[in-house]
Amino acid sequence: MAARALIAGLSGHRLTNDERAFLREARPWGLILFKRNVESKDQVSGLVGEALHEMGWQAPVLVDQEGGRVQRLGPPHWPVYPPGAAYGRLYERDRGSGLAAARLGARLIASDLKPLGIDVDCLPLADVPVPGSDNVIGDRAYGDAPDQVAAIAGAVAEGLLAGGVLPVLKHIPGHGRATADSHLKLPTVDTARGTLEATDFAAFRPLKKLPLGMTAHVVFSAIDPVLPATTSATMIGEVIRGFIGFDGALMSDDVSMGALSGSIAERTRASLSAGCDLVLHCNGDLAEMRAVAENAPELKGEALRRTDAALAARIAPAPFDVSAARREFAAMMEMQAGT
Repeated sequence: MAARALIAGLSGHRLTNDERAFLREARPWGLILFKRNVESKDQVSGLVGEALHEMGWQAPVLVDQEGGRVQRLGPPHWPVYPPGAAYGRLYERDRGSGLAAARLGARLIASDLKPLGIDVDCLPLADVPVPGSDNVIGDRAYGDAPDQVAAIAGAVAEGLLAGGVLPVLKHIPGHGRATADSHLKLPTVDTARGTLEATDFAAFRPLKKLPLGMTAHVVFSAIDPVLPATTSATMIGEVIRGFIGFDGALMSDDVSMGALSGSIAERTRASLSAGCDLVLHCNGDLAEMRAVAENAPELKGEALRRTDAALAARIAPAPFDVSAARREFAAMMEMQAGT
């Protein structure tokens, strides 16, 4: 049987018996890990292995490992990585150095994730912040110019792919202009469509061939004055699939976030009806996950084609000297800091 159009979270360091049963019965397409699931390398590997055993196939396992403020795996078992803005500063001094650092940093992240069984990273961002926007993006962004953001995001994606980890392009079609944190409430952007197409949306267009993408829980009033991109058929059809041209598998941002309204079941149905291929649910609440699963069908048609194409992009990484790469990366980061 085909997997269900769901990416699910887990509650802790070990699977509960109820979670084991859920993974067997609900057949989610993928899993996502958070800090609550992370204790040590052996523990994470064990959790992933147990979960995949219950699911019965090599399902994708996701994590948000950006660097900076958003890093689910950290010291003492994993190194600290810089926020996206560090690559932007280096790029502004020397374009080639900025791209090389972004690519190498992502390749090193992949070398951390792949041995654990984690093969999808919710990275890169192509969000373009503007003055006055909420700090939820802030220094996670690669800059404030669409061409710079797109170039660095592309280099990050290349580094992840080379390390056998699939990138997830986020937050389509742009969270940088939002004046609220969508984890807490629904942001509305009142910018004219022409300006959005020249800035926010433009940063995503060069990245349209990436295998996976994640929507933004943001209302763009010039295009759909009511619904956020995640649940707007107009935004997904005209902007994400149309103007941007993204043809990868499209997942919602977390449907348990404060930006969305209605029950979890209603949010699930709305996201899928609008054109999302997958529903992402992150908080590990089993009752909510069951509600998502009850409303998320088995993958079929275009959604199945796109998710299969994404999984086909997973490759075995070539040999990689991690120690030498870490020394090189440290030198690059010293350069951007001006030391």
